[in-house]
Amino acid sequence: MPRLALACLLPLIALIVSTARAELPVLFTDDFENGADRWQPTDAKAWKIVDSVRGKAYSHFAQSQYKPPHRSPFNFSLIKDLTVTDFQFDTRLLSTKPDYNHRDLVLVFGYQDPAHFYYVHFGKKTDDHANQIFIVNDAPRVKISTKTTPGTNWDDKWHQARIVRDTKSGKIEIYFDDMETPVMEATDKTFTWGQVGIGSFDDVGDWDDVQLRGVKK
Repeated sequence: MPRLALACLLPLIALIVSTARAELPVLFTDDFENGADRWQPTDAKAWKIVDSVRGKAYSHFAQSQYKPPHRSPFNFSLIKDLTVTDFQFDTRLLSTKPDYNHRDLVLVFGYQDPAHFYYVHFGKKTDDHANQIFIVNDAPRVKISTKTTPGTNWDDKWHQARIVRDTKSGKIEIYFDDMETPVMEATDKTFTWGQVGIGSFDDVGDWDDVQLRGVKK
């Protein structure tokens, strides 16, 4: 195919892919106005509902006493009783930790048990253990990102994050504020189903406006 013709087709291909994602059925939504009974935290004492400029929000406000079996996030909360294969997960998130180089929040997905899952770490400054996509596979977390950024520019404002997961290709795409261009990418087929959740490696933050589209396992 001539290069010019291919270039003309690329926007159409992108539109088709975006439309396909949007057509995944909505499986779960939560704005926390009625509490957080639909969530499964690793340490319930570290989470609570708070008032925010957005209304009610779900806050992990304290350090968790949860001890994972391998080096991985200490404080997260999963959507109860729902496992998915392909999915798109959207949420609003607010870091409430004073600024430092590893200030972070995370999204957990493909969660099968405490020793088997993926997570994306939105870290202030990128290194091998921050601002990457990771796998926990019965061992300490290992980065699998093939693309990332110099860091997540945390401030004291609300942001938007998204995960898009295609299990057939293994593709994982992560978005932050800009929902058109992924900030992180990976390809991995180790876990093709699991729960989805929100949290932090070892910091604190607030969450709102969660939506999960996808295919139930």
